[in-house]
Amino acid sequence: MAPILEIKDLKELARKRVPKMFFDYADSGSWTESTYQANETDFGKIKLRQRVAVDMTNRSLATKMIGQDVSMPVALAPTGLTGMQHADGEILAAQAAEEFGVPFTLSTMSICSLEAVAAKTQKPFWFQLYVMKDRDFINALIDRAKNAGCSALVLTFDLQILGQRHKDLRNGLSTPPKFTPKHIWQMATRPAWCMKMLTTKNHSFGNIVGHAKDVEDLSSLSSWTAEQFDPRLSWDDIEWIKKKWGGPLILKGILDKEDAHCAAESGCDAIIVSNHGGRQLDGAPSSIEILPEIVDAVGDKVEIHIDGGIRSGQDVLKAICLGAKGTYIGRPFLYGLGAGGKKGVTQALEIIQKELDTTMALCGRRDLNTLNRDNLYSIDGVKV
Repeated sequence: MAPILEIKDLKELARKRVPKMFFDYADSGSWTESTYQANETDFGKIKLRQRVAVDMTNRSLATKMIGQDVSMPVALAPTGLTGMQHADGEILAAQAAEEFGVPFTLSTMSICSLEAVAAKTQKPFWFQLYVMKDRDFINALIDRAKNAGCSALVLTFDLQILGQRHKDLRNGLSTPPKFTPKHIWQMATRPAWCMKMLTTKNHSFGNIVGHAKDVEDLSSLSSWTAEQFDPRLSWDDIEWIKKKWGGPLILKGILDKEDAHCAAESGCDAIIVSNHGGRQLDGAPSSIEILPEIVDAVGDKVEIHIDGGIRSGQDVLKAICLGAKGTYIGRPFLYGLGAGGKKGVTQALEIIQKELDTTMALCGRRDLNTLNRDNLYSIDGVKV
């Protein structure tokens, strides 16, 4: 087997090991995928300032995200259907993150439930919340997150309605997969994936099935989710969620400086500059393009994080230089999970850590917390 040197290597290995419908779910954006692609390519427009003859010993990537110690400013992003990339995917990813010293964020739309992940981990993880019309369900879900020991709530604000993702529609994606000839073939060509799936009871949306009203099985789930995402979600909803939660709150899905001001005024602990991985508004700018504007607008009022397009430690460093205090990786850890389970997630984190550490040294810095725009040479050809 060829050596695993970069996230792209894990991606290609996952493509070979995960059924196409689930690999495509992780590896796609909405409509033309222009924003999904820009999230990655726009990092390449940022050039770094090389420094020499400086002391590069005793380097540290350690920092804090919302006051919590992290080994590097990287968290595993909330991703739906993670447990369909690999059996017990959320549990394995949470364990890998815990051992590495970075946060893991469990999605509302996870396969493994809050309780299942908490039972297999030792340290608190974060929980991502979608606001549904059924407020009783949301109140109960927040209580379950507190009972599971979650140490932060990530409230997603950019999924009031669902962006159309062509690959999912063409693949006829469902959980568990439909037994059509196409889906049977996809699974039959991934026997190792199938064998692992046979060893787990986690096959449905564990946070919802059996907990939401009238959702007792997967046959009733799709109609429930189609009706439940709340298009009336407003800034006023943050107050009751904050009060109900009572702990650190992060708002995810901010991509406009006016919205950033509203978010900062809401009293949240951090915001995530995000376009939902290019899976919602196709044609929106990349997260990294908007980051400096939002940092300049509210960076002195609220902690700023970013997700979208991060595929290397260099991408992490560029985001930190532009003012982010934390970054999130979704697809990189999913590729690792699909490629090799828990070990693959650890490999993804190790790749990013090594790239971040080496790049920081070559930029003439020993402490990640000293990085700033002085370490950048140019952005899209314009000198900083």
